[in-house]
Amino acid sequence: MEKLIIRNDKLRPLRQRHPWIFAGAVKKRPDHPQTSIAEVCDEQGNSLAYGFYSHSDQLVCKLFHFGAFPTSGFGKTFWKNKLLEAKKLRDSLPDFEQTDTYRLCHAEADGIPGLVADVYGGSCLSIQTTAAAHLELLPLWHEIFAEMGFTSLFHRHGKETGGQWIWPHSGPLLCRENGLLFPADPESGQKTGFFIDQRDNRSIIRRFSTGKKVLNAFSYSGGFSVYAIAGGAREVVSVDISADACRLAEASVKGNFPRFQQHTCITADCFEYLRQMPQDFDLIVLDPPAFAKNRTSVDKAARGYKEINLQALRKIKSGGILASFSCSQHISRDLFQKILFAAALDAGREVNILQVLGQPADHPVSLFHPEGDYLKGLLLYVV
Repeated sequence: MEKLIIRNDKLRPLRQRHPWIFAGAVKKRPDHPQTSIAEVCDEQGNSLAYGFYSHSDQLVCKLFHFGAFPTSGFGKTFWKNKLLEAKKLRDSLPDFEQTDTYRLCHAEADGIPGLVADVYGGSCLSIQTTAAAHLELLPLWHEIFAEMGFTSLFHRHGKETGGQWIWPHSGPLLCRENGLLFPADPESGQKTGFFIDQRDNRSIIRRFSTGKKVLNAFSYSGGFSVYAIAGGAREVVSVDISADACRLAEASVKGNFPRFQQHTCITADCFEYLRQMPQDFDLIVLDPPAFAKNRTSVDKAARGYKEINLQALRKIKSGGILASFSCSQHISRDLFQKILFAAALDAGREVNILQVLGQPADHPVSLFHPEGDYLKGLLLYVV
């Protein structure tokens, strides 16, 4: 197996089991640029770990195994054990009579960096991969997924649009979440087809929605809107720049509450809508897409987050609830709270934090990989 030699003065993160190795830590790369799995060693040649190697990226290697080469190698048994361990955790999480949609594999947290696998409807699996080695392992993983009982499988690799059905799913794909139904679209939808990571936060919004007029900005398929109606909201407004997303939101609401007449879906730029919206919302949800795709865009993203929160804080009714989120990995929790602090200060409103929000337990975060804590949110009470 090809070796990736790490500089001795850069070994500390690896010894602390951080799964990422960057180019600046590399002493010597594998001889063959097409290497997909590398043995990671120190300058003395001692084997330390094994990972998915990427010759051209700044993030050179993502580690999936620490320590000596396993006696069984990296064959079917190795990967099946990892996936079964991931499934064992998920089996203990949701109430499967109410929820049949969850994350089966959360990349680094489950020891398979770059692999995201989401279950829809209990038997459909939608996966995303990023590394060249993943493509080599796919036939093996397909066998394992079949043995685990999944009957349809969709795969998307890297930044490609679309993807392909490995085992086709017949008919509309619906996912049940806390007793509510939502359409999932692995082919053209966001992420793997639905924003599973907001499940717990949507339940929180349901509890606070009784009798309130609710704004769901950046609504996509209307998840927060449906939960607000389930919680007894008197009126709900969903806003998204995408007409397709608005159609999804309308379908989600009608599919769950066909007689509810006080839902309005508006196709508009959320920044503009927030600047011009009426000042009669009791509860506002801000769940924008990731504004910071990389470290260089953090400052611009921070300005975007401040702007939408400033407008919401200026307009929300006294005694209102604001749920604000960032799904940008590069925006830390501390920075996100500082952004909302600055927005509240400029808005001249008294604001209390009711709850710190994040991703659900099927999106675990490894203590050795804090970057996996990507979803941050604050539930705010605005006086």
